[in-house]
Amino acid sequence: MASILDSVNQRTQLVGQNRLELLLFKLEGRQRFGINVFKVREVLQCPPLTAIPKRNKLVRGIAHVRGQTISVIDLSLATGGKPVSDLSTAFIIIAEFNRSVQGFLVSSVERIININWDSIMPPPKGTGGKQSYLTAITEIDKELVEILDVEKILEEISPSPTSISSATVDTATINKDLGDRLILIADDSTVARNQVKRALEGLGVKMHLVNNGREALTYLQQAAKECEVSVTEKVGLLISDIEMPDMDGYTLTAEIRLDPRLKNLHVILHTSLSGVFNQQMVKKVGADDFIAKFNPDELAESVQKWLHAE
Repeated sequence: MASILDSVNQRTQLVGQNRLELLLFKLEGRQRFGINVFKVREVLQCPPLTAIPKRNKLVRGIAHVRGQTISVIDLSLATGGKPVSDLSTAFIIIAEFNRSVQGFLVSSVERIININWDSIMPPPKGTGGKQSYLTAITEIDKELVEILDVEKILEEISPSPTSISSATVDTATINKDLGDRLILIADDSTVARNQVKRALEGLGVKMHLVNNGREALTYLQQAAKECEVSVTEKVGLLISDIEMPDMDGYTLTAEIRLDPRLKNLHVILHTSLSGVFNQQMVKKVGADDFIAKFNPDELAESVQKWLHAE
């Protein structure tokens, strides 16, 4: 266990290697789960938790870690299971999602594994749709590993605002620049897709939503066949997550830049990897902008900027 705890901080600096490193853990049961190491600050044995009045039922308490007060969310309880029972043997995964730091209470932590993004697949149909807490699955040691939609869990505890300030953007200019084209949105999290959709609906723009980079690339390639020169005749902008099963946002952006029909499309990478994001990787693959989730005003400003930049 010591080797896991010692290596997490170093591995979080390796963003942008076209591979995914998962920290494997268990809740109440034998099922393995995974969380992207790039989002993990550290792993600790569960410290004493302080109860707070009127807390969300999914929050077991708060912990004081290195001078910072952190809410501790019981991942088992949050995903519809039984609460983690024995805090004396439990662990806290301290992670950064969407500009904030949380502690995730788990029963045990196993090891870190390194796999290709194309080994991460969307959850199979019939797993619950909007009610499911799965965002992806993979197979390790002939066992299924489930990757949780942490953004869905956090949204249920503390919903993010999606309204855009009226003074942030010029809606008329955006619609003039976009014309009859649409904005393509790629994200594997249902919650994240809907956040972007609700924010941009206030601008009156047309949108098309897909679940991962592979679907986005296929959509763009098909749309390009109907264009005279460039896909930008039909699609004004792509807003893409980075972490997605089958094809991640880095690979998607690189593929776009290699295709003469797609290369002129502006790409905004919109990700929860706010604390450890590698700006050099963004430049390498040719993305136009990076925005940490989720600030509707910043997203709207970036949309206006890159639509007007054509």
